[in-house]
Amino acid sequence: MKKKNQNLIYHFILICLVIFSTSCSKSSDDPSPSGTVTDYDGNVYHTVTIGTQTWMVENLKTTHYNDGLAIPNVTDGAAWAALTSPAYCWYNNDATNKATYGALYNWYAAGNSMLCPVGWHVPTDAEWTTLTTYLGGVSVAGGKLKETGTAHWVTPNTGADNSSGFTALPGGSRYSNGLFYLNGQYGWYWSTIESSSTEAWHIYLQNSTSATTRKGAAKNIGFSVRCIKN
Repeated sequence: MKKKNQNLIYHFILICLVIFSTSCSKSSDDPSPSGTVTDYDGNVYHTVTIGTQTWMVENLKTTHYNDGLAIPNVTDGAAWAALTSPAYCWYNNDATNKATYGALYNWYAAGNSMLCPVGWHVPTDAEWTTLTTYLGGVSVAGGKLKETGTAHWVTPNTGADNSSGFTALPGGSRYSNGLFYLNGQYGWYWSTIESSSTEAWHIYLQNSTSATTRKGAAKNIGFSVRCIKN
C-alpha cells in the first residue's frame, strides 16, 4: 500500500510539472501571436512579444486617431507632395490594399502620439534598434522579421523565416512626389524621431536581402506603421 501511495504521489507531481511547464511555454522567445488589440475604427490586430517588446503583427490601418479625430485621406498626388500636415492613403489609392498592407501614413501622422490605439505608440528610432539588436543585428534581422514565402513578397524574399513572429509585409511607399513605389519589394516603417528638420528616421526591409536598413526620409513620404505597446 505504501509503495502504491508513493507511486500515486510521484505521478501527481509529474502531472503538475507537465501542466506548469505547458503554462509557462509562452515566453518572450515564442513567436506565436499572444493577444489582440483594437483600434478606434474597430480593426483588430494580433500581437507578439519579441524580447522585452510587444508589437502588432499587422500594419496599422486606422483612419482616425485614438480620440476619434479623422486623419485626412489624400488621394491627389500633387496635394500629397505639398503636405506639411497629417495624411494617410491606401497603396495606389486602392482600398482593397487595406486588409493586407494597412495604410501609408506620412510622418506628420506617424509622429502624432495618438495614432496608435490607447496603450500603444509608434516606435522610436531606439525601439527599432532594440528590436533589430535582439534579433541578431541589422544584417540578419530583416529575415527574422519578414513574412515567409512569396504570397506578398516578390521572389526571392531572401532569408525570410519570420522566426520573430513580426510578419513584416512589403507595403511599398508613397514618395514625396505623390507617386506609389515598390509594393511587394519593400516594407518601410516609420519611427517617431526626426533625423533633421525635414526628415525622420525609419527602417526598411527588402525582398532581396535579410538585412534591415535605418535611414532618414522626407516627412511627406507615406510609409507603413507598426505599433508597439507602451
